[in-house]
Amino acid sequence: MAKKAEEKKAGLEENFRTLSEYIEELEKGELSLEESFQRYTKGMELVKECSEMIDQVEKKLIVLEEEA
Repeated sequence: MAKKAEEKKAGLEENFRTLSEYIEELEKGELSLEESFQRYTKGMELVKECSEMIDQVEKKLIVLEEEA
């Protein structure tokens, strides 16, 4: 079941692309306040998700280095 949840999550690169798009939209200043807040909220969720992904990779690398 955990694998299915992971498959549905976007990859790190895709999340970074989405974050970049949100930043561009916010910097243009053409969004309404509500739209800006929605982009900000979604962006922060993606930042958290990316951070968790990076932490998992770091932990795996540490384990691999210890085993070597």
